[in-house]
Amino acid sequence: MTERIKEKLEELHNKYTFNSVSPRIRFGENVYFEENGCIFLSKADDDEGNVDVLFSIKDLGFSDAFIQRIRISPDQRYMAISLKSENSEEATCVIMKLDHSPVMEKVIPSVFSFEWAANDVLYYTSQKNLKCQNVFMTTFTDQKHTKLVYTEQDARFFVDIYCTKDRRFLTINSNSKTTSEVWLIDCRHPFKLPALVQARTKGVIYHIEHRNDELYILTTYGELAEYKLMKAPVASSGMENWQLVYALEKKTKLVDLEMFTDHCVMFLKNAGHLYLNVISFVSHLVQSIELPTWACEFELESHPEHTTSTCYFQLNSPVHPPKCFAYSFKENNLIEQAAQEVPIITNCHTTRLLAKSKDETLVPITVFHSMNSKELHRKPLLVHVYGAYGIDLNMSFKEEKLMLIEEGWILAYCHVRGGGELGLSWHKDGCQYNKLKGLHDLKACIMLLHQLGFSQPKYTALAAASAGGVLAGALCNTDPELIRAMVLQAPFVDVLNTMMKTHLPLTVEEQEEWGNPLADEKYMKYIKSYCPYQNVKPQCYPSVFITAYENDQRIPLTGILRYVEKLRKAALDHASRTRKKGNWIPSIILDIRANGSHCDSSWEDSLNEVARHLAFLNKELEEVCHLQHHMKSGK
Repeated sequence: MTERIKEKLEELHNKYTFNSVSPRIRFGENVYFEENGCIFLSKADDDEGNVDVLFSIKDLGFSDAFIQRIRISPDQRYMAISLKSENSEEATCVIMKLDHSPVMEKVIPSVFSFEWAANDVLYYTSQKNLKCQNVFMTTFTDQKHTKLVYTEQDARFFVDIYCTKDRRFLTINSNSKTTSEVWLIDCRHPFKLPALVQARTKGVIYHIEHRNDELYILTTYGELAEYKLMKAPVASSGMENWQLVYALEKKTKLVDLEMFTDHCVMFLKNAGHLYLNVISFVSHLVQSIELPTWACEFELESHPEHTTSTCYFQLNSPVHPPKCFAYSFKENNLIEQAAQEVPIITNCHTTRLLAKSKDETLVPITVFHSMNSKELHRKPLLVHVYGAYGIDLNMSFKEEKLMLIEEGWILAYCHVRGGGELGLSWHKDGCQYNKLKGLHDLKACIMLLHQLGFSQPKYTALAAASAGGVLAGALCNTDPELIRAMVLQAPFVDVLNTMMKTHLPLTVEEQEEWGNPLADEKYMKYIKSYCPYQNVKPQCYPSVFITAYENDQRIPLTGILRYVEKLRKAALDHASRTRKKGNWIPSIILDIRANGSHCDSSWEDSLNEVARHLAFLNKELEEVCHLQHHMKSGK
């Protein structure tokens, strides 16, 4: 079964990645891009497809790494790239001098983000134990030197570096889960000390762009704690001088924002639908652009030119491979790029539903199924959930999702509170003392799906990863009868014990999401009320397949081992107490992987993982059919 699934997935992967285009970085006439570990250079106006190979990372001695990020100096004499292996969260920054024969100028280990402030001045953040708190400047002049320019003292804050689209400023961004502070580095004077934009104010998040000597500030400041676009003079950037440019509507998710010379493009999501808001800084008009109803995710151009008259992006969904689109500022219209060899899937139906949760809140669900499917109540259903950190469920294209649709499965994505699908308030309504709301949302979603005839409990499986394991594991404890099987990837299932251990790298930082049980006994009791590990008890559980990673720095393996041991014991205790004809004991499988990490896996490792997950789900749901037949026949 596993090998058959792998063959099918490889076939789909080859079909839908064959024509995929690597991200392009355009500098005037030059276009840089990466493919298969090689950096290429071509000319923008070259229709003949001539390219030069600049260098290969294998030739640099990094054969087991992949390129994560590329930054080119303003005069194109240097290129900085970050190289990452699948078994580590820390990257290595390699600086190449782009002469006729490029040479490796410098190697900096354990780097998270980096940007060029000038032709020969690079700023970067160092990463240690998942934390980024130091910013360094390194020069490539005749007098080469490196110095520390900023240190963050608060363990809840994570520091990264960003370059404004017009290359006027670098920003040092220090962010916690709820609060931020930004310092500016003037790229015209890169050796000057950073200048503070606005001192951190509890509960206020802000990010900076620049245009015509004004800072454009994307922030949560104000009465309604959703994102707004504001502006202030560079010379007087304090909060008292911030002026409103545009405020998002309620329950709207800001996915991303791109600044251009005379326009700003907001990439937005509302109740599952994607659209653009194009703000003209000349006419001060805002144009809203609806996007195709099948679209679920944006993929933006990696480094768009600030002065371009066209904004390029891609749209995709779990079952629709990326398709290229562009918005023309001159024509004020959306352009669908030339038809690709691989067509958009047309036999898949996309449905958007609203489930009423325990407190009457309406929770969005996105459902995919084949238009050819009949008797949907007999079809297998795979439910997806996350619901944490204000992060949306991942709905980008995956070959395995398309394969499931082709084989008659129904896919459902539950956009529960704690995630970010309906804006910042949606996240706030599902964190700390509101975590149980996410669990109530998930239960309401699954029950509505079944009520509407999308499968039934014995054909339903649940999938979650990382922090999504909290809600998935909690549902298994409170309502195990709603699902037959569950697949978890690096799940967070031992919340209370983890949040009690402040020596772990993320515990202090994550108190803004889960609460601090050491400082507040109410948090201790509340976390204990939903924590998957704490609430395992003898009852009839669904079958469970868990993938964990030996070297996972984010989710301690010890917590997963404790959870699996307790779950197996509870399932066996229940079975021994209720011995009767047709009694079913769930399969509880733990697959510990030596390779791979919490965030990145190679295609080969990912293929093997997915194939094992799908083989497990097929086996568990097929057993239901066989068991039903066996009991009806009286054998």
